[in-house]
Amino acid sequence: MLRFDPFSDMDAWARGMLTGSVAGTARTPKFMPLDLYKVDDHYMLVADLPGADPGSIDVSVDNGVLTLSAQRSAPSDEGVEWLASERFSGTYRRQLTLGDSIDSAGISARYDNGVLTVTIPVAEKAKPRRIEVESIKHQQAIETGTAS
Repeated sequence: MLRFDPFSDMDAWARGMLTGSVAGTARTPKFMPLDLYKVDDHYMLVADLPGADPGSIDVSVDNGVLTLSAQRSAPSDEGVEWLASERFSGTYRRQLTLGDSIDSAGISARYDNGVLTVTIPVAEKAKPRRIEVESIKHQQAIETGTAS
């Protein structure tokens, strides 16, 4: 009798994403989930970095590319008999290309409770602005004919 499990493909996919290529070794993260959205005149990038060592988090901009990286240290294996080992260790890294409309000098970042939040301001030159329309009033003399 064959049994169909609709979740087996998803489980296999998740296992492939979450585990390393060699069984029994420390796994490294394959991705850094993030959200990116725009609020008023800046973008917000929110990335999950659970358990990352705060001193290892690096946010940099080089040639229009924003790079996020962080390290999560593996616990010592000395004297340990592992019963389950599902947490990542290793380096997280993610890169995003920024457009010309970004003020890269104004980018700021904070790390709180395993979440990295990066604020990316829109450059002043890229912000929408209202252009005042100047009205030029021409005064024209009206000639009236005089009756003779």
